Amino acid sequence: MDMRVLVGRNFARLRREKGLTQEEVEALSGFSQQYLSSLERGRRNPTVITLYELSSALGVSHIDLIRPDDCP
Repeated sequence: MDMRVLVGRNFARLRREKGLTQEEVEALSGFSQQYLSSLERGRRNPTVITLYELSSALGVSHIDLIRPDDCP
């Protein structure tokens, strides 16, 4: 599995579960809506710091962004 795709899928799922739009996450995280859209489509390769900042904005663990789909 391409990690960029996995992170993007997890980020999109967690964002929706929190009931947040990309624009709302933009305001919480400081990352542009365009960046978040590219991330969700698997076109970005976020750094560890970016993963931490995005997970903080969502109120989840950074591990949740890299957890494989088949893990509880």
